[in-house]
Amino acid sequence: MSADRVEVPAELVRTQARYGGAAGRAWLTTLPAAAATFLDLWGLTRDGPAMHGMGGLVLPVRTGDGTPAVLKLRPRNDEPGEGPALRVWNGDGAVRLLREDPDTWTLLLERLDAGTDLRTVEDDKAVRVIGGLLARLHGYPPPPGLRLLADIAAKMVADAPAAAASIGDGAVVRRWADLVAEALVDGAGDTLLHWDLHYENVLAGVREPWLAIDPIPLVGHPGFDLMPALDNRWDEIIATGDPAAAVRRRFDALTEILGVDRQRAAVWTVARALQNTLWNIEDGEDGVDPIQRTIADALTVRFST
Repeated sequence: MSADRVEVPAELVRTQARYGGAAGRAWLTTLPAAAATFLDLWGLTRDGPAMHGMGGLVLPVRTGDGTPAVLKLRPRNDEPGEGPALRVWNGDGAVRLLREDPDTWTLLLERLDAGTDLRTVEDDKAVRVIGGLLARLHGYPPPPGLRLLADIAAKMVADAPAAAASIGDGAVVRRWADLVAEALVDGAGDTLLHWDLHYENVLAGVREPWLAIDPIPLVGHPGFDLMPALDNRWDEIIATGDPAAAVRRRFDALTEILGVDRQRAAVWTVARALQNTLWNIEDGEDGVDPIQRTIADALTVRFST
């Protein structure tokens, strides 16, 4: 298949231009040819229009025997590829990996229903679906070579003072960093985490009702995996009239399913709020996002002495 038949969605171009920098723009120039190469190499035929996420191209395809699948291409960066985690999970709670090129992080995955995700499910039930998937994914030993939450959290603590000094409500950042520093004394955990299991990253499947996609594998405490299920579908949290109570309901459902200590999980959820805030400040934000603050406050007030 010729490279000019592999289209790159305009939104993916815009995303890479904004977040990928020069490396992202360079990757885009190689993407059509790379996609065409793997279509030929793995004997795949196109089976629908191109799709994309924040940083990758996804092509619906069929394998040589007619099996529906998707070909996923993404740039190599500082985030470990999905392949190692997907190999370990082997389809248990996550999309199944059919083939991989470790050198380029190109993946051939089972095809799920991209048009049906957990946003279509009532909130309480959707949260419990995410909790059930996380419980399964967390049960597998991490493959070697993944990043460690301990290292990431230590850098967050180190970066927090300068970030706090650059915004008006920096005392919040400093307080969160202190909590994370205290938590690091007891270790940051050794669980295989998904790191991005929000409602759009759970798709309807054929062999199972719901399966996780798009992991950014990390080794750490399970509490660090909860934030995407707390800060997404925020309009529904607001609609309850009591955002703090609604956050705690989601949090309690998740921690009950995972069987983790709630106080320690709360601290590592605050660590996720700190991480998101540091990223926002790096991107030019001049304050703490109110959603992140509401979640952190809802959990720390409960466990404060």
